[in-house]
Amino acid sequence: MAGIETSEDSQTAGRGGRSSLAGNATDKALNLLEAAVAPGHPHRLGDIAAAAGVPKASAHRILQNLVTTSFLASDGNGCYGPGPRLRALAARVTQGCEEDQVMRAELEVLGRRVANTVHLGVRTGDTATCLIKVTSPRPVQTASRVGMHLPLHATSIGKCILSGLSDDELTVLMDRVGMPARTEHTITGLDALRAELDRVRAQGFALDEEENEIGVRCLGAPVRDAKGAIVGGVSISSITYLESRETLLGWTDLIRTTADALHGLLG
Repeated sequence: MAGIETSEDSQTAGRGGRSSLAGNATDKALNLLEAAVAPGHPHRLGDIAAAAGVPKASAHRILQNLVTTSFLASDGNGCYGPGPRLRALAARVTQGCEEDQVMRAELEVLGRRVANTVHLGVRTGDTATCLIKVTSPRPVQTASRVGMHLPLHATSIGKCILSGLSDDELTVLMDRVGMPARTEHTITGLDALRAELDRVRAQGFALDEEENEIGVRCLGAPVRDAKGAIVGGVSISSITYLESRETLLGWTDLIRTTADALHGLLG
């Protein structure tokens, strides 16, 4: 059975170092639940425990409880995936949810105007997760998908999220998860990342210059919750040989307007 993916071509980036966040019993259960239903499930006990940063013995006990309560299901061979109760809960959250409908409608409008792929991502622990994807009408597509984990330091959505942190929060987070190079263009130094985030705050948008995936350039804008805190971001992803950097930057007003329209819809 395949291990747990943390991004489209994960090299153990994203969820590494999660052990320091194991926390109390609730934290452990939630981290294990998230790891068990990551793309590619069902997952082995050892992979789930490692991704969640929970000792294997404790993970086994908690996972058994989650199976008993039907939040997870076991295949009988030591692998776990979503159970019927979790699937029902997911359906209740998403089906007919007015906020989801509004967010998707806003993203679809943006997608039609720019004719490129549009994403909405939210922070989930030490990474961001793609919540909504509006696919480009062009034949060449990005490899992203809903539920995919995005490294915070190497994506436009991630940089938007990081721009909302204090310097102390940023330092602690980057010390914990590291800044692995996704490509030759990835920012891997904390000082360089600080300077990049200063630009994001000043300009109100973030760029991913082939930092997460060669051939893909992204423009992002932060999305805030009802209290004004940055909880995610919206992005336009373009294929570099199809769209110029200048064209992408020409959409900054559009993406900031879309991000503003999502204000408060994520909590």
